[in-house]
Amino acid sequence: MTDTRSGFVTFVGRPNVGKSTLTNALVGEKVAITSEKPQTTRRAIRGIVNRPGGQLVVVDTPGIHRPRTLLGQRLNDLVEQVLGDVDVIAFCAPATEKVGPGDRRIAESLSGYPRAKKVALVTKTDAATRDQITERLVEVDALREDWAAVIPLSAVTNDQLDVLSDELLALMPVGPALYADDVTTDETLEDRIAEMIREAALHGVRDELPHSIAVTVDDVAKREDSDLTDVWANIVVERDSQKAIIIGKKGSRLADVGARARAGIEPLVGGRVYLSLHVRVAKEWQRDPKQLGRLGF
Repeated sequence: MTDTRSGFVTFVGRPNVGKSTLTNALVGEKVAITSEKPQTTRRAIRGIVNRPGGQLVVVDTPGIHRPRTLLGQRLNDLVEQVLGDVDVIAFCAPATEKVGPGDRRIAESLSGYPRAKKVALVTKTDAATRDQITERLVEVDALREDWAAVIPLSAVTNDQLDVLSDELLALMPVGPALYADDVTTDETLEDRIAEMIREAALHGVRDELPHSIAVTVDDVAKREDSDLTDVWANIVVERDSQKAIIIGKKGSRLADVGARARAGIEPLVGGRVYLSLHVRVAKEWQRDPKQLGRLGF
C-alpha cells in the first residue's frame, strides 16, 4: 500500500488574482467568499481537499498589499504567519495581466520561507488568449529558479485543477489525513454566515466602502416550531454616510443585501432563514486597535 500524504498549501499573490475562487474550486464547495473588490479575504480560511492519495489543507489568505491602515498591517502579518507554517506556497499570477513589480516583490519574498516548497500558478486562463498564457508562463517561470512546478489553470472552468491537486499532493509530507473526510472547512457556522453577509454587502459598493465593512453575528437559533433559523447580525461601517449607503433609499439596499445573504446562508443551515440585519457605525475601526480586537482582528 502506498503512503498517504497530507499537508498545508497556501496561495499567495497580489489582491484579486483569484486565490479564493481557486480555493473554492479545489474544495468543491464555497468556503471562501469572493468579490471583484481587492482584499476581500480577511482571515486564514482553511478548505480541505480529499484525494485518493491523501489530503490537502488549503489556507486561503488575504492578498499581500502595501498597508494603509492597522487592519491592512494585521492582514499582512497574518499572511506572514501562514507562510511560515505551510508545506507548499503556490504563487498566483493572472494570465490576463503582465507580471509587474508587485508580483516580483512577492515572488522574491518567498525566499524568507525556506521550509516551504514553491509552485507557480498562472490563473484565469479561461479569460486569456493562448499567446497571453504562453507569455505569462515565461514571465512567471523567470521569477524564481526553485519552482517545483509551473502550472496554467482556470478555477472557473476547472481546467488543470486535477493536475494541480496531484502536483501539490506529491509535494506534501507522508502522513495521515489531518481532518475527517467529510469535513470541508474548519470555519465555524457563525464565521461562515458573517462572511456570506459581508459578501452580499460588498456587492455593488465602490471606492473605500468595501474596506470599511465588517460583519458580526450575535446569534443563530433554530426555531422549535418550524424549519426556520433566526440569524441576528450587524453590518459595521466607519461613518454615518456609509451607513446611509448600505441602508439605501427606504431600506432598499439593505433588503437586497439580506436577500443575497439568505441565499448563501440557507444551504449552510439546511433550511429557511429569518435574517435580522442592523447597520451600526464604529468610527475609523480599521485604525483602532480596540475596535479591531472586538471585530476579531
